[in-house]
Amino acid sequence: MGAKKVPLRQCIGCGQMKSKKEMLRIIKTAEEEVFLDATGKKNGRGAYICRDVVCLEKAQKTKGLERSLKIAISKEVYDALRKELDALGTE
Repeated sequence: MGAKKVPLRQCIGCGQMKSKKEMLRIIKTAEEEVFLDATGKKNGRGAYICRDVVCLEKAQKTKGLERSLKIAISKEVYDALRKELDALGTE
């Protein structure tokens, strides 16, 4: 039998393709809320990012997260995402 296919996702910050398990998912719910989805299974439109604050800052600078989620994102949301990322610990 062949090897099991590993799902790859592209980081919206650095643009690297990595396995889904190495990335963090940021979702937009139907209520227009944006937050980190640690499980990767919650409902909503998702975008993936490396477990690195630098990639989040790149995504903020290039508005990559806003394009992916199709919503305007405030500075407060980015600050909250940064705090959640710090709490999880970077690799």
